[in-house]
Amino acid sequence: MNATGTRGRTALRPLLTHSARPATFDVSAVDEHGSVRDVPIAGEHPLTLYVDRREILTLMTLGAAPEALAIGYLRNQRLVRSLDEIEAVQVDWETHAVAVKTRHGLADLEAKTAHRTKTSGCGQGTVFGDLMDDIDSVRLPADATLSRAALFDLLDRVRTHETIYKQAGAVHGCALATNAGEHAEIVLFVEDVGRHNAVDAIAGQMWLDGEDGADKIFYTTGRLTSEMVIKAAQMGIPFLVSRSGLTQMGYEIARKVGMTMIGRATNRHYLLFTGAARFLAEP
Repeated sequence: MNATGTRGRTALRPLLTHSARPATFDVSAVDEHGSVRDVPIAGEHPLTLYVDRREILTLMTLGAAPEALAIGYLRNQRLVRSLDEIEAVQVDWETHAVAVKTRHGLADLEAKTAHRTKTSGCGQGTVFGDLMDDIDSVRLPADATLSRAALFDLLDRVRTHETIYKQAGAVHGCALATNAGEHAEIVLFVEDVGRHNAVDAIAGQMWLDGEDGADKIFYTTGRLTSEMVIKAAQMGIPFLVSRSGLTQMGYEIARKVGMTMIGRATNRHYLLFTGAARFLAEP
């Protein structure tokens, strides 16, 4: 089966399993009144990633989109450069493993995985290679703009979106949304135990669906660290929004690539940190 790429190119679609795990599980708990009741809690599962039978790492994940997570992880770590390189992604929850088979093998895989940078990311916290070298080649669309009305529309949609967090807490959410004038519509919404897993799953699904990032907004419930900014930039998304705060390195990288970064965004409140020229703050 073929998928159309973001620029009209036909990409080979990998063979995928569809092995999502249940998002929540019911357990018994005693409340403040001494009553026992069933409450939903978020799932958490180890998933070891193998590429061409080589073990890469183990991710702790909700398991809602394991195939997209594996593809997005490889994409954001620059271990694969296009969807064409991937022949199959097979998830087996009995062994807690996801096996990625490439069409021609990955050149210099050992060298690429040898250099690891510890990060502040929950649920992952390791970046392969020196992604800061690659960030210099990122080119975000120069003419993209975001209106305040579209921002508020996105925040309203996120607020009313049915989420695992509302049921069980303990997860981070990320959304990919359209950016059209005064409106924003959620295209993808992924939750996971770590915000980096959620952004990787969206990156993988974007490849599978042929979604371009140039006309999109990325929203996350987590803080805007350097790694989150780098991943959004690699996906070609010019607008990054969070209900949380940011770090100094995240701020510096967003300025470097010309990204519009908005934090503390809830209801009708926000803080515009970088990329003010792209933001249309009409009264």
